[in-house]
Amino acid sequence: MRINHNLSALNSWRQLTLTNNDMQKTLERLSSGLKINRASDDAAGLAISEKMRGQVRGLDMASKNAQDAISLIQTAEGALSEVHSILQRMRELSVQAATETNTDVDRSNIQSEIDQLRDEIDRISRATEFNTKKLLNGNLEGFRADADVKVVAEGNIDLSATVSSNASEGTLIIEIGQFTGTTTSQIDARVVLIKTGGISETIVTYSLGSAEIGGVKLSWNTTRFDIDQFGGALPKEAVIDSAVARIESVNTSGNQLIFQIGANEGANMIAGIDAIDSKNLGLTTATLKVTSQDSAERTISVIDAAVHKISSIRSQLGAIQNRLEHTIANLGVASENLTAAESRIRDADMSQEMMQFTKQQILMQSGMSMIAQANALPQNVLQLLRG
Repeated sequence: MRINHNLSALNSWRQLTLTNNDMQKTLERLSSGLKINRASDDAAGLAISEKMRGQVRGLDMASKNAQDAISLIQTAEGALSEVHSILQRMRELSVQAATETNTDVDRSNIQSEIDQLRDEIDRISRATEFNTKKLLNGNLEGFRADADVKVVAEGNIDLSATVSSNASEGTLIIEIGQFTGTTTSQIDARVVLIKTGGISETIVTYSLGSAEIGGVKLSWNTTRFDIDQFGGALPKEAVIDSAVARIESVNTSGNQLIFQIGANEGANMIAGIDAIDSKNLGLTTATLKVTSQDSAERTISVIDAAVHKISSIRSQLGAIQNRLEHTIANLGVASENLTAAESRIRDADMSQEMMQFTKQQILMQSGMSMIAQANALPQNVLQLLRG
């Protein structure tokens, strides 16, 4: 028996300290409801959980974005519905003016109402907006692109021509065959004439094709390209630096609606809305005349075309809204499942934690009791000394 070092008490104290630390962590999990409160609790689990949290929050925000997009679409569609009603009224008035039972005064009065209705269409086109963004004035039309093009080919081509001695000028025309974004063009010289002081070089393309570069759809047809690489006279053997047309730069104009409907980069939806002012609908002062029977008949056809265009735009917006509604439903399912996965990693199981806490309470009480017993053991040495 030793009295300088009470090993039993030291062991009991160490176990009691470990139990106390475990109890503190259990209390922290019970109070926060989280299994991971700091990186040391589960380093890998924390990293995975944080990534999932970012995705969940992104999905939830994307769902809100889609809901906002639906509100925007509904705003535009509501205005278009009113334009439809106006056009139907204008058509009704045109039909009324087309009958010969009306006098010139009657038709003049009808014309006045039609003019007012046309002005209201223009006002709707200018004033319809969502969050200060104009919707129907043409700002959201799909853009058109102007591109600078280089023609690049490998190898040499030989050009030759027989010209009479009295020819004073002429033109060299080279035709490029049909090509697409991945197909090499064939070049044929059709007409070769000499111009005084040099040669005028022109390439005429009768091509129809399209390509997609960086997500931008490009199309072309019957476009003229001027060669500016040559100066002076064209040699008999000329080297063409290219054989395939490629886009060097794109200058865009206009704007589009881009809805971010996903949690990650590039998860977006692009839409455009055409302008619906009277000019774009073909409802000009010249076409909306009902001052005679013949002009009233023609106006009916003009209004029918405008009705068809508005119907087409509304149909497109309706399709976009339906897509967005399905997007919202899908985002909700994805967010729910990802939240469940993140919860399994990070959230504490309260029943399991309570079970651990109860066990640790018992261990604390027994540990303190054992320390008391271990501290009493050296007292037995006194019995030996008295003996």
